[in-house]
Amino acid sequence: MPFVCGLDSGGTKTLLALADRTGTVLGPTRSASLDPSKNVDWPAVLATAIAQATSPIDGVGAIEAAAFGLSFHGEIAEISQRQKAVAEELLPGCASHGRLIVENDVRIAFDGAFAAEDGVSVGGVLVLAGTGSMVWASRNGAHDPHLRIGGWGDAFGDEGSAFWIGREALGLASRTLDGRARAPALTQAVLNAIGVRASEMLAWCYQLPDRRARFAMLAPAIGGLAEQGDTDALQIIKGAADHLAAHALAARRQLDLPASSAWSYAGSVFNCRLLIDLLTQRLGNEPTPPRLPPIGGALIRAARLAGWRVDRNWIDRIARSLASA
Repeated sequence: MPFVCGLDSGGTKTLLALADRTGTVLGPTRSASLDPSKNVDWPAVLATAIAQATSPIDGVGAIEAAAFGLSFHGEIAEISQRQKAVAEELLPGCASHGRLIVENDVRIAFDGAFAAEDGVSVGGVLVLAGTGSMVWASRNGAHDPHLRIGGWGDAFGDEGSAFWIGREALGLASRTLDGRARAPALTQAVLNAIGVRASEMLAWCYQLPDRRARFAMLAPAIGGLAEQGDTDALQIIKGAADHLAAHALAARRQLDLPASSAWSYAGSVFNCRLLIDLLTQRLGNEPTPPRLPPIGGALIRAARLAGWRVDRNWIDRIARSLASA
């Protein structure tokens, strides 16, 4: 039986899944992030992930097409070229038939959120806030441009992301510990989340092998505290909503989209319902719930490369299969 392969890799993890013509999904399997800025061995991690995912189907020969969403793709030319070359080496059959595509992971998330059956154009603004943050927007017709806003990374960007929320919380906690601020509940929540005493916080930070991902892991605690009514955590979540709204509004302006244009969301930060509500207030209309998660967007792109029919039933089966997984 033929399969298509979809992959979604962000700043924290990689998901890889296969789907058949019926819309049944194998996986997803989970592995480490393929972020080339922090993992020089990412090609080996990718090779292992493909081998593990395809082992139940007797190797890669049964894969008709593949779509990979990778962080940094389209952002740094040297990295993008390397990502494409590695993908082609691992799936030569797909590559030789023009059935392999490598995209930015946020474009793949956009494809999942606004998934539509063949012949139907559904577009809008996708706000992604996971470890990092970015907006991807398009009217999504055959000849319409695609626009990205943000995605500048943790050095001077990623506003509103899980990393940004964690960094803001750590900063407020540090100011509280030495008397420049007063946020006792948030400070205790931060210390509980990282599992150290106040005197150990600096050592914890500067001994981290992956500071960006570990800071991001604080976001759920801050979101939960904000939803409980803590004013200090609420100010951080409001700040995240302000930043993400600015991304989305910039995309609407540049694409000349109406104020009521559709928007959707992806990424772990949106597990905080309060953030969705705050962003809804700032953008002026309710979001369109993502029809598929990012890995589903990758599977749709792969299925179209394979020439498969992608109708409403196929998309719905992919959604149900992924949800059950």
